[in-house]
Amino acid sequence: MKWSVIKKELRYKGFFQLTEISLQHDLFAGGQSPVLRRELIDRGHAVVVLPYDPVRDEVILIEQFRIGAGEDETGPWLIEAIAGYKEAGESAEDVVHREAYEEAGCKLSELELMHQCYSSPGGSSEQLHIFFARTDSSDINGIHGLDDEGEDIKVHVISSQQAFSWLDSGRIDSAMPIIALQWFRINRERIRKQWLK
Repeated sequence: MKWSVIKKELRYKGFFQLTEISLQHDLFAGGQSPVLRRELIDRGHAVVVLPYDPVRDEVILIEQFRIGAGEDETGPWLIEAIAGYKEAGESAEDVVHREAYEEAGCKLSELELMHQCYSSPGGSSEQLHIFFARTDSSDINGIHGLDDEGEDIKVHVISSQQAFSWLDSGRIDSAMPIIALQWFRINRERIRKQWLK
């Protein structure tokens, strides 16, 4: 299967970049598609982490304002996993450590990659690296974030069971923490045995 770009035009460049692309691609039944016009959001690649304290059996989640949820009846403050975008020259692991400290005052060890996936490939090139990490949650709390990025991030240190309850009740309604918590639920016993030796 092949595809080709006929024309590419930059339509917007700010925090994100929007490009209009005219393209054609092979069809499963044979032949070529008509010329299709698609808009592609390029926002770089994101890294996500769910910190876990195996001794206290607690996870670290954060809460912050999200414009994409502005029309939600419960309001635009979402419970999320710690996340950030890769900067030039940074590895995914570098981002995990930087963002965990900036957003939650959290130091990490023993990273494990849960998933690497596209967030919304119908219109975005963003790939996610989703990690699980060990932490000591005993002194983690408060409000964090970078002033120059307009961040106002509240930290939630909660038991695994509380996190699963929030997941099951729909209180957590953002894709990244849903993916991370579902993975954790499946792997919790293995992780606890491994990290509590």
